[in-house]
Amino acid sequence: MIGIFSSEAAMIDAALIDQMKSWRHNLHQHPETAFEEVSSARLVASVLRDFGYEVHEGLGKTGVVGTMRRGAGRTIGLRADMDALPMGELNEFAHRSCHPGKMHACGHDGHTAMLLGAAALLARDNSWSGTLHLIFQPAEETAGGGRVMVDEGLFERFPCEAVFGLHNWPGLPLGQFAINDGAMMASLDTFEITVDGKGSHAAMPEEGIDALVCASQIVIALQTIVSRRVSPKEAAVVSVTQIHGGEAWNVLPDNAVIRGTVRCFSSAVQARIRELMQEISTTTARAHGASATFKYFEGYPATINETSATQVALRAARATVGDSAAILGIKPSMASEDFSFMARVKPAAYIWLGVDGAVPGASLHNPHYDFNDDALSIGASYWVNVVKEFAKGSTVGSVTV
Repeated sequence: MIGIFSSEAAMIDAALIDQMKSWRHNLHQHPETAFEEVSSARLVASVLRDFGYEVHEGLGKTGVVGTMRRGAGRTIGLRADMDALPMGELNEFAHRSCHPGKMHACGHDGHTAMLLGAAALLARDNSWSGTLHLIFQPAEETAGGGRVMVDEGLFERFPCEAVFGLHNWPGLPLGQFAINDGAMMASLDTFEITVDGKGSHAAMPEEGIDALVCASQIVIALQTIVSRRVSPKEAAVVSVTQIHGGEAWNVLPDNAVIRGTVRCFSSAVQARIRELMQEISTTTARAHGASATFKYFEGYPATINETSATQVALRAARATVGDSAAILGIKPSMASEDFSFMARVKPAAYIWLGVDGAVPGASLHNPHYDFNDDALSIGASYWVNVVKEFAKGSTVGSVTV
């Protein structure tokens, strides 16, 4: 582990660490996917009530918000995600998933346990004042639970001057924090292109219009968008992930369907890519005598940190692990995060916490992944320091704090 823990970490006694491990292992063993986090939410709500929080359930279907008020002062939101992934687990330890086809392969079990640990610490610490909202969010992985919570009035019911998020990050050493002032995670959009040709016998292609050949040309042409049509100063990824067409060995099908994803950090780049995909689909199909229908679905926005909220998070990280172990400035990830829906409407900061021990663990979304329990006390301590740094008084967005 790198860095030196602050006095907050010293407050995390062995009993609380064991409790966080117990929560985490329980959640890992009983993973629940998008909007099915019933038992997870029940555990969270029960623990928060035990610590004296006002508990509100059912926002975003299975979301939970715990609120604690300490006199006059600032309002802050801390967010953890609760959902698992729809994938099988290949680990063999005692707390492995007991639900086939479901697994905590992204560490949301650890995120939830860390925020519950911070809830315990903040409940017994009288050195802060203001209003604290602990946001336990469902459905981050696939269904945009963050958007649902915001749409259902999260910040109207629980006003926050700023909101903060955290994700464990394999690839960074245990105890190292990393954050950017600006982009942290890319947007995620999806697309579907349907190519309509004319079916024919495979031995007589001249009698038809080959939708598969046309679709193949479109796939190749799409690869030129990032390499030749978007500035190399901008980061973007266009990935074709599916091609469907045909059922028989000796029949050229009437149509073919192409699907995939688009990721970038800028709304201007996002709009440009969409425009070019439409153009390429239409003109390539026309050149083959076919037609193409292009559909584009906006998904998660890019996760963009606000400057002054970033400074609060950075100071909290440095208070937790020391200046040298809290990095400002790291390559953002092309993966996506629906914390972005909260960051789009509130000043926000999203930080990565390194979890690699002496022997690095598996990567995120890997069937052998398991959250590193040694990170639990670090994350809980960080959350306490975020609340205290925020309460000290600085400027976040347009709000003087």
